[in-house]
Amino acid sequence: MNNRIGMDAGKSSNLFLTGAILLANLDFASIEEYAIKAAIGGVIWMGFKLIGEYVTEKIKSKHGSGY
Repeated sequence: MNNRIGMDAGKSSNLFLTGAILLANLDFASIEEYAIKAAIGGVIWMGFKLIGEYVTEKIKSKHGSGY
């Protein structure tokens, strides 16, 4: 039973070490730049989506409810 506990602790330690190494190699400036670009792109997409829905509703109301 004690051997199994030691093995589980070793696995979690290896996982933590691997995660720390991977995080240490990340370039956080580029991740931040990507996040900003993604947020701006999302806002632009949402704007186009809302404008499209508004125009669609305008056309439907102009032509009646038979659309």
